[in-house]
Amino acid sequence: MPTPLAERLRPQQISELIGQQHLLANGSAISKFLSGDSSSWASVILWGPPGSGKTSIARIIGEHSGAKYRELSAISSSVSEVREVIEAAKRELSSFEKPTILFLDEIHRFSKAQQDSLLGAVESGVITLVAATTENPSFSVIKPLISRSLVLQLEPLTTEGVLELLNRAVAQDKAFEGVKVAKDALDYLAEISSGDARRALNLLEAAANGGKSITLDLAKAASKNAIAFDAKGDVHYDTISAFIKSVRGSDVDSALHYLARMIEGGEDPRFIARRLMILASEDIGLADPQAMVLAEACAGVVERIGMPEGRIPLSELTIYLALAPKSNRAYQAIDRALENVRNSRLDPIPAQLRSTGAVGYLYPHDNPAGIVKQYYSSKSDFYSPSQHGLEARLGERWLAIKKILRGDDKES
Repeated sequence: MPTPLAERLRPQQISELIGQQHLLANGSAISKFLSGDSSSWASVILWGPPGSGKTSIARIIGEHSGAKYRELSAISSSVSEVREVIEAAKRELSSFEKPTILFLDEIHRFSKAQQDSLLGAVESGVITLVAATTENPSFSVIKPLISRSLVLQLEPLTTEGVLELLNRAVAQDKAFEGVKVAKDALDYLAEISSGDARRALNLLEAAANGGKSITLDLAKAASKNAIAFDAKGDVHYDTISAFIKSVRGSDVDSALHYLARMIEGGEDPRFIARRLMILASEDIGLADPQAMVLAEACAGVVERIGMPEGRIPLSELTIYLALAPKSNRAYQAIDRALENVRNSRLDPIPAQLRSTGAVGYLYPHDNPAGIVKQYYSSKSDFYSPSQHGLEARLGERWLAIKKILRGDDKES
């Protein structure tokens, strides 16, 4: 199969790299690799979004460091392959005094045990590890490996940087000889690629498709559904987090923006509905109990009708929850009660409340008020109502009830 455009345009020199200038200054970890002095090298973890240059940096290091360079992908490699690289590195070091750099792509795909297999060789200097990940190393890489490495964070390319790359492709790659490329098409692809160089070049190649021109319409057709969204990586968690926080913060338009990003990116609509059910109870609660009812109804509707129609009830629920009065007091109340149960002495169930042999139980319905002074269990204030929505009225009622239950019924 023909080599993809993104691979053909991969930079061969550090000077050809677009972006990440904050990592390339003199004295930086990357510049030390390129100096060829292995005594100054440190293992590094390149953490950044797709298409930001992690693999390009690793390969430039491998080409220009003077070391033996080996490359593995955690998606397809096993511990035995890692051990083979380590054994070969030991032989290179003892026989030729030549250091080995191991580039391990997608390191977050390795299990804890697989990552453990690297520790000894990294600590002893048998290999210098250059690892790449799109996920936060604090959560996806074991702590002993992080402590033995420098974490270098890459940023998405700017729109201007992506546009520079696209113009370079049109000017240098033979596939575009004789092809008329509209400026607005390149501007559009640079914008829609969201800082992902690989995505931008793939879309440019798709828009060309062997034709003699690339117009804005062709660019839009190529980029349909090309929203930057990773259903399993950091972007997945970051987007749902931004969505929930926007709903909690009552910003309808921002919530709809993140909802649209998830829908367009292929997120499971049932997952979105489940998160909204949690929010309805955690962040709205008794300020508007109807929120939970609507959230459950929405989840059922989405399950039955699927997409794309499911976007409509999801939008309806998102708007309703964003505009609803907010309260997390029910959430706080149960956590306080749980903490009390876990850390306090548990007294016997009061005799009047037991299922058998109950003595002295007062039946509330026999009282005209429906409430009688009676000891149930706790005098702790687990529940502290907010002044939002329906809960403000419930709070007034709870205050009156407590005065009866706890003996001060003159003011009730």
